[in-house]
Amino acid sequence: MNDFTKDFAQALFNPDKINDLLRKELQQAVNNLLEAELTAFLGYDPYARNGWNTGNARNGALFRKVDTQFGAIEMQVPRDRNVEFHQHTMPDYKRHTDVLEQTVI
Repeated sequence: MNDFTKDFAQALFNPDKINDLLRKELQQAVNNLLEAELTAFLGYDPYARNGWNTGNARNGALFRKVDTQFGAIEMQVPRDRNVEFHQHTMPDYKRHTDVLEQTVI
């Protein structure tokens, strides 16, 4: 069994722990997806030699919080030097997911 399965099995009897576990895993998955999007956009992996002197490179990240059904997650939206990268995982300036809107309606 992997770590997620063990943690999930331990948290089954406490709903707060399940939400925390799912929030943590969702945050990790979103941040990994954003990093993969930038890698695909640039065409090379981080610290790869073939990315040197290409005219565009990684340039840190923007941090923003997004409300989800499991709680607030902190997204690290990566940036590129030429400001040409636009991520598609979450629309710009959006601070909550549609699940909350559907729940309220």
